[in-house]
Parts: sequence; structure tokens; C-alpha cells
Amino acid sequence: MLKTAVVILNWNGAGYLRLFLGSVVSHSREHGFAVYVADNGSTDDSIKWISENFSDEVTVIRLDRNYGFAGGYNLALSQIESEYFVLLNSDVEVTEGWLGPLVNFMDANPSYASCQPKILSFKRKEYFEHAGAAGCYIDKFGFPFCRGRIFHIEEKDSGQYDADRDIFWSSGACMIVRRSAWIKCGGFDADFFAHMEEIDLCWRFHREGYRVAFIHDSAVYHVGGGALPYSSPFKVYLNFRNSLFMLYKNLPPANFRLLLFARKTIDGIAALSFLFKGELKCFAAVIRAHYHYYRSMRELKLKRQAPGLPPYDYLNGPVLNKSIVFEFYARGRRTFGSLKTDFDLK
Repeated sequence: MLKTAVVILNWNGAGYLRLFLGSVVSHSREHGFAVYVADNGSTDDSIKWISENFSDEVTVIRLDRNYGFAGGYNLALSQIESEYFVLLNSDVEVTEGWLGPLVNFMDANPSYASCQPKILSFKRKEYFEHAGAAGCYIDKFGFPFCRGRIFHIEEKDSGQYDADRDIFWSSGACMIVRRSAWIKCGGFDADFFAHMEEIDLCWRFHREGYRVAFIHDSAVYHVGGGALPYSSPFKVYLNFRNSLFMLYKNLPPANFRLLLFARKTIDGIAALSFLFKGELKCFAAVIRAHYHYYRSMRELKLKRQAPGLPPYDYLNGPVLNKSIVFEFYARGRRTFGSLKTDFDLK
């Protein structure tokens, strides 16, 4: 079996492939790892360009249509046999030696299902990037944030987070996953389509007793918003809808109704904020997200009650046991360092 497969999911990303695929190939070849591009039914010249420039170095997996991030990876990884999968966005620039520390950590720590490198901004290379930074977490209401990035505030990397650490979830922008854990936990939930599917998967990792880590001596640079801009109403819709999906599936029974009600209330406040700022499409996206959440209730109940799932344990993994929204907006805590004394590492 192949040791490690680096898998880039592509959808009309020829421009990013031209920029970054060469560095992925050269900096993966030094470790003898295989590189795959799984194409989600692109209509640009992605496949043609790869065949003309990297036919011997890159294996292309062609999917017949766009299955989204979650479904596309599920289909692609089902066709690859390797001990580890590296999920890598097409808009990521890797660095020399980026893979070694990740693989070495996984080899030495079989209790870990996944880990991620330091993810910095391609546009501002001294700053952390939105999607991953120095490791990822959630608060008690399921809101995600990172070491080095809380909401829209991205910190400058001055080495303040240069230590390996357990995290709640690893970023889909660049993460390595143990194949056996991926299979055991069922891969991504394809109903998410895109956004937050890696958080849902990592929650299931924790429920199975696995751990997830940040590895500080591996670094990549992420453009961000390659498929959907951060301000996209569709991205808003996916994030709000998928947050509710994730919470319904994974919250423990003891806090289930209370935390879901609180989260819905916070979402309502966010929707009103969009409305008052005149961002009508984003306001409508939040309403549509909740509508589709209720429309999906039957399927969500089946997933929550699926046989063979391990017991619910919300704190089986590092979770901020309070509201990051309140800490950020009401208490002015804008950096991860300001939260560390309150962090629940049960």
C-alpha cells in the first residue's frame, strides 16, 4: 500500500493549478509521495493543462460533476489506497519539507486521526490565514475559531503559537488524515456539500477516541476564498446551515435542546445584523439555511440515531466552554492568547 497520497480537489481551478501544482509536485517528490488531482467536473482547461505539464507526476481522478468538497473527496479517496491522505486545497502554496513533519507525527502517534500544519496567508505571508491558522477549535455553541484567527481578526505570526498542540479540528485547506480513521468514521458527510464538513468529521474522530493535532514546524500559504469568496451569500448559507447540521448530529443529549435553542437565537441576531447593514442577500441566506435545516430534520434524526455510533461526549476534545461571540464582541477578546486561561482541555 502507498504510504501517503496528496490529493487536491479541483473545480475550475486551472489558474491556481498553474500557480501552485508545480511546488506541490516538487516538494512531495522529495518524500516519494504520490500526488493526485481529483477533478469535480471542471469546465475550464484544468485537465488539459495537467496532462500537458504533469502527465507523469500527477494522477487525475475525473468525477462526472461537481459533488462539492465533501462528496468530491469521498468519491476520490475511495479510489486511493494509502496509509495517509493529505487533503490540500488547490489555492495552497506548500514549502520545502512541509510533508515530513506531518507524516512523522502521524507515524509516531497512532492515537491521532489527523493533524494540520501552520496555515499562513499567501497575500500577507507574515499573517495567519483565515482557514486554519495555527489550529482550530469550536466554542460550546459550535462556532469555529483558530489560534491566530478569531472571526475576521487574523494575527501576525511572531512565533507565539510555535508549539505542537491538540486541537478540535484540522483545516480542510491542508490536513493529513489516517486512512483507517477516515474509513471507521465514515469520511465527510456529503450532505454538507462544502464548509464545516471537516469539523463534523473531527468531532466524530473525538467521539471514537482519536485525537487531532497542530504541528508547528510544517507551514503552507493559503490564498483563501478560492472556490467561494468569504463574503459570498452562498458561503453564508452553507456555514449557517452546516453548523446546525453538525450540532444536531453531535451534541450530547444533556445539552441538546438548550444549546440548539441558544445557537438559533444567536443566528437570529446575526440575520438581523445583516438586515440592518443592508446586506439583504446574506440576511436571506441565513433564513434559507434555517429553512433547509428544518426540511432536513428526518435525515438528521437518522444520522443522530445511527447504530454503532460511540457515546456522545461534547468535551472529548478541546472546546471553549463559553461563547466566542460574547468573548469577542462584548469582552473585546480578539486573540487566542487572551482566551487561553479560560480554555477547557478536558
